[in-house]
Parts: sequence; C-alpha cells; structure tokens
Amino acid sequence: MISEITMQLAVHREVIARVEQELSPLIAEMVMLLAETFKNGGKLLVMGNGGSAADAQHFVAEIVGRFKMERRGLPAIALSTDTSILTAIGNDYGFDRVFSRQVEALATLGDLVVGISTSGNSPNVLRALELAREKGCRTVGLLGKDGGSIKNVCDLALIVPTNDTPRVQEGHITIIHIVCDLLEKTLFPL
Repeated sequence: MISEITMQLAVHREVIARVEQELSPLIAEMVMLLAETFKNGGKLLVMGNGGSAADAQHFVAEIVGRFKMERRGLPAIALSTDTSILTAIGNDYGFDRVFSRQVEALATLGDLVVGISTSGNSPNVLRALELAREKGCRTVGLLGKDGGSIKNVCDLALIVPTNDTPRVQEGHITIIHIVCDLLEKTLFPL
C-alpha cells in the first residue's frame, strides 16, 4: 500500500509540475479576466457536474466569502447548488439545459462564466458556455484530457494535461486556489 501511495503522489507532482510549466500564463490571464469583470461591475457564474460541481461551489465560496484576506464580498454564483432549480429544469427541459437555463436567466453582458469539466465534453456545460458567449459574456473552461468540445467555446481554456480524472480535479482546485489568492492581491492591494 505504501508503494501505491508513493506512486500516486509522484503522479500528482508530475501533473502539478506540468500545470506550472504549461498553464502559468493562462492562470495569470484568468486572474486578470476575473479582476476586470469585478472592476466593471460584472459577476462570476461557475458550473460543473459531480466533483466539478463541488469545485464550482468551492470556488464561489472563496470569492463571495474570502480566501486569505479580509475584504468585501464579490458577486459570484455556483449554478450547481440549487436543487429546486436543477430538478425543475431537469424535469421540464432535460438535464442538458440545467446550466444554460440559469445562464439565460442570470448572465448579463460583462459577466464571466466558468465551466469546469474533467473530460471537456459535458453537454450541459458546453450548452451553457455557448449561450454565455451569445449573451456577450467572457467564458473560461477548466478542463482536462484534450479539452474536448468545450475548449472551442472558451475565450480562455485551461486544460490540465492528463487523462486521469482525479489528477485533473487536483489540478483544477490548485488553479482555483492560485486564482483566488492572486485575485485578492490584485483587487485589494495592501
């Protein structure tokens, strides 16, 4: 068992090293997009399924609450958290529309819409990002594998370079934490 733990931690370190080497400029760009969104009065909408839904909720909690710094709350909504909305839309329109219907209702010009998908092919995330672009929102994908079809509808696609879903998710949460830290430092300099 110890050798398996050691092997999994080694793979984790390799993926995070590749995130550092390949995605650092894109992470910085995501911070600037988000800072610009908030400075211009926009809000952040984030979505994902399963573990990515949990990451969306975590991301929004850090933005609305705080990450490390005492500051004012910033406007952000996780589209995967309201079970009444999710089940009503899923029942009435189908699961593929659970996020796009919310983007239709909540997103306005100047907002930033982030889709999280380890495969890059989640149909409900793809559909919502397509609609967000039609509405004049900026779009970001936190993706895995080869970025799938979602990478093509994103202004900025951060693709964690691995096919291993747990390692993709670890990359996503690392990116989210870095973004939250740098966002606070950018918007609320000491």
